[in-house]
Amino acid sequence: MNFWSIYQHGFARVAACTGHTVIADPPANAEAVLRHARRCGDEGVAVAVFPEMGLCGYSIEDLLLQDALLDEVEAALAEVVAGSADVLPVLVVGAPLRHRNRVYNCAVIVHRGRVLGVVPKSYPPNYREFYERRQIGDGADERGGSIRVAGSKVPFGVDLLFAAADVPGLVLHAEICEDMWVPVPPSAEAALAGATVLVNLSGSPITVGRAEDRKLLCRSASSRCLAAYVYAAAGLGESTTDLSWDGQAMVYENGVLLAETTRFPLGDEYAVADVDLDLLRQERMRMGTFDENRRTHQERTGDFRTVSFELDPPSGDLGLKRRLERFPFVPADAERLAQDCYEAYNIQVAGLQQRLAAIGGPKVVIGVSGGLDSTHALIVAARAMDRAGRPRSEILAWTLPGFATSDHTKGNAHRLMRALGVTAAELDITPTARLMLQEMGHPFASGEPVYDVTFENVQAGLRTDYLFRLANQRGGIVLGTGDLSELALGWSTYGVGDQMSHYNVNSGVPKTLIQHLIRWVISSEQFDEETGAILAAILDTEISPELVPGEEMQSTESKIGPYALHDFTLFHVLRYGFRPSKIAFLAWHAWHDVDAGAWPPGFPEAKRGTYDLPEIRRWLEVFCKRFFAFAQFKRSAMPNGPKVSAGGSLSPRGDWRAPSDGSARAWLRDLERFD
Repeated sequence: MNFWSIYQHGFARVAACTGHTVIADPPANAEAVLRHARRCGDEGVAVAVFPEMGLCGYSIEDLLLQDALLDEVEAALAEVVAGSADVLPVLVVGAPLRHRNRVYNCAVIVHRGRVLGVVPKSYPPNYREFYERRQIGDGADERGGSIRVAGSKVPFGVDLLFAAADVPGLVLHAEICEDMWVPVPPSAEAALAGATVLVNLSGSPITVGRAEDRKLLCRSASSRCLAAYVYAAAGLGESTTDLSWDGQAMVYENGVLLAETTRFPLGDEYAVADVDLDLLRQERMRMGTFDENRRTHQERTGDFRTVSFELDPPSGDLGLKRRLERFPFVPADAERLAQDCYEAYNIQVAGLQQRLAAIGGPKVVIGVSGGLDSTHALIVAARAMDRAGRPRSEILAWTLPGFATSDHTKGNAHRLMRALGVTAAELDITPTARLMLQEMGHPFASGEPVYDVTFENVQAGLRTDYLFRLANQRGGIVLGTGDLSELALGWSTYGVGDQMSHYNVNSGVPKTLIQHLIRWVISSEQFDEETGAILAAILDTEISPELVPGEEMQSTESKIGPYALHDFTLFHVLRYGFRPSKIAFLAWHAWHDVDAGAWPPGFPEAKRGTYDLPEIRRWLEVFCKRFFAFAQFKRSAMPNGPKVSAGGSLSPRGDWRAPSDGSARAWLRDLERFD
């Protein structure tokens, strides 16, 4: 495979084109189409979409019934077809065409010197400023037919799909302007029939607020149909007798805006984006109701005709034209991040509040280390008590220092517990740990500096064991603190260890999101100023289990890899089932340049870094081995906890069900494809 090619990784580049229309001058408009087409071809575009009736102008009204004009439209279309022979994109061009006894408002699909098919507008409007039915025939019932155009007889109808034989998943369907505004658009049926890229040629004039309405419809169509939606509207040059035009063009994918043009452009504009066909296919496979809906509408969706073509896409490096989040669980947009944090925090709080109420209102027992995870679980518990009208003193919080616990983290834990007003205590586990290691005959008990996994897990296990027994003694439940990223990697001590609790509020929260949740708690003043200051100090602490003594702090990420990369991989594995090779391609584009793309608000400048491809590949291999071949047995026995992110959860009762004795070989072999 060519690792750097977007077409090798399931993408297809699309363009929504708009510009200056010359009304009633088809040769000039054909020249503009081909100018756009060549520019798009140079950029590796697979599909280029143009405005409604772009070869003559949408706003010419009764001129549409003049033979002189219609003759020139057909001649101009023939010029476009001939001129397309040596350009890459499939061109979707708007033109009025004579057929039987009517003129139809058509989308003409052109590629490499031939017309693939013609799709008529289903629903010409006849209300407010629109009087299309005066000139234009209704195409909604045109199915199974053909039309002669540009010297050839080609398929004609609303039942046409256009599939690229050499680009898996690239299946086009065209609808025209008003077709998008009806309750059951033609594109909805086409999506059920297999279309993944829905295109709309629009002549929509602009009035105040209409641009947002168009975006709403495009977004909802792409989301509901699990498809890409490519929209191109008419712009400057259309008649302003009674209307005006803004040339809005945009590309949506599964509810996400990938690209849009500036409105009211003076010249050629196009919105270009790389549509992820793998993502759309995966979403449809996962959402079983999508195919059930297809079966319900089998009478309409079962007789679509498919026109196949060879795109012959470029195999080189075209870059990647789509926004990528470095942290897929953490949006870089400030407003969206604040909303996500508000929802995530309150999901956790509401989950814990309901669980406590359902089991008789026990106290909450929690171990507080001074690290991010236990800090966040503690402030979730505090707010849950507030919402339930219970005193925070019913949170029984312990620090449980071991052989390598630092004064810094322990001090932060005590300060936080005091500030929150919970019942705080300290229980030193080192005497019990020494006894256990001695009775086990561990070399450490004889004075040898042996800090193996047994040495670490004795401490982790004792902490959890004490918490469970304290919960028995004090009438409480143990609140878990381990996060989603640790569950993915199996970075926890099984059984009587941090893998286990009575309820885990953090099990649906990835490591990269927790720091932003705490920042949001500070900025939104969920607690008083003193608590906020302590939380800020905890945010600056290195992620460490603090289990091994020594001068240098034990770093989790130096052992298992950066959570930034692991969470990136986790999101794309869990949410979309992507191959490791594709994840590596995405990760390189997201992480190779520190200045490219936006960082989440509040992310410290000093911690902003990059990863090269060898490093990305190295930690992908670690992730695959741990996630697919090792950690599932821990997840199969994980306690309850609320799902938080749309990216997914790892509960064996929810998003992720897998064998505990699985193999990672298939994923590791995929990684070898670009060695």
